[in-house]
Amino acid sequence: MARIKTVYVCTECGHEHPKWQGQCAGCGGWNTLSEFTPEPALTSGKGFSSAVSGGNKLTFKQLKDISFSEEPRFDTGMAELNRVLGGGLVKGSLVLLSGDPGIGKSTLLLQICGDMCKTRNVLYVSGEESARQIKLRSERLGITSERLQIAATTDCAAVVSTLLSDKPHMPDILIIDSIQTMVLGEIQSAAGSVTQVRECTALLMRLAKTEDIAIFIVGHVNKDGGVAGPKVLEHIVDTVLYFEGEKRFSYRILRAEKNRFGSTNEIGVFEMGERGLTQVQNPSAMLLSGRPAGVAGISVIASMEGSRPILAEVQALVAKTGFSAPRRVADGFDYNRLCLIIAVLEKRTGFLFSGCDVYVNIVGGLKIDEPAADLSVAMALYSGLCDISLPEGLLLFGEIGLGGELRGVSHTRARLREGAALGFKTAVIPKASLRELDKSESFAPMRIIGAANLQQAMKAAVKEDKTSFKQE
Repeated sequence: MARIKTVYVCTECGHEHPKWQGQCAGCGGWNTLSEFTPEPALTSGKGFSSAVSGGNKLTFKQLKDISFSEEPRFDTGMAELNRVLGGGLVKGSLVLLSGDPGIGKSTLLLQICGDMCKTRNVLYVSGEESARQIKLRSERLGITSERLQIAATTDCAAVVSTLLSDKPHMPDILIIDSIQTMVLGEIQSAAGSVTQVRECTALLMRLAKTEDIAIFIVGHVNKDGGVAGPKVLEHIVDTVLYFEGEKRFSYRILRAEKNRFGSTNEIGVFEMGERGLTQVQNPSAMLLSGRPAGVAGISVIASMEGSRPILAEVQALVAKTGFSAPRRVADGFDYNRLCLIIAVLEKRTGFLFSGCDVYVNIVGGLKIDEPAADLSVAMALYSGLCDISLPEGLLLFGEIGLGGELRGVSHTRARLREGAALGFKTAVIPKASLRELDKSESFAPMRIIGAANLQQAMKAAVKEDKTSFKQE
């Protein structure tokens, strides 16, 4: 009898190993290898010849002969979720929703069930909760619909076969919570293993494409915040959504990591309450609420998340260090970018941070990774070091170069319009970004100041010399 070959696959990066070892050679992760029995591959010779001769004939089409129409979409009932999905849930798509345990993934999906069940049939399959538990949660959320069906099972094959056997009653939307609990009986491995997760997802993908139904699957995350399971899982699905936020805060952020039907730059903002998740229509006002007045080390950044401008509060604390090597801590901002800004401030402006610990925080759990946040972070550091509070109603954005110059950023008009709507009086932006603005365009009551470098931005921020940099 031939020996069954097994390999060990890393659940973090998908790298294969011939034998088990503590550390993955691909990504360096520890204890991330899972046993996997691959399917026998076709080889050249008899097996290959029989496969080719017995295979089905395919029909190829020219690109110009393929008709195109806009993908039909379902309204989920939540404008924030529709924005992240690219305009709504696409019919026949497979969407993976991932997030930390207890963040609100099941709550979000159950809430959209209440809205979509008004016009669509929805099947909610739970492998983690009983039907009674789902009923209790739906009562708390105020969801009562005759078009919502519940199934508490972990048998993925049974779910698919039941749906295929009764096609006239096929649901429009299928929700699987979660994919790590689903199993296929013919696969001899535990639930949540590499093989089970991959094969169950592939089966659901075939169901979505052949029967043209939209499927949500819930996925757990690993210790690094990525989707747990094989990396191929993210390649199988059409859309990967991440539900982020701190449990001790009520606000949640939904963002798309992958989207075949829309942009991956959009975000949705929600607030968790006693009655579930509510949409935050104005995230800027939410993120700036409670901002202290007259405190050094605080500035406001106008950031872009997709097509949406969002104003966020940047906090910087600069304190004398008690260690030989000062600390640099960044929460919501790139650590390496912070070190670069500190180096530019020391070299180009003469402000020394070598004897100080530096802590930077983006309030509200928001993560900003665009270069336009450089100027706001630099001004917060300058304010914290000199113990000078920046003026109220001051908006800052711009990229900082290694020479201390301010480089232009995109979407200047949208950022300024959002700041003016929230009552900001002054905006310090790169001089190069002024070219995007129409001379006849007004952002009253906001005054726009163009600065060519950090020194000019600092003078404008502390009201020492505004007139020389005014918009012409």
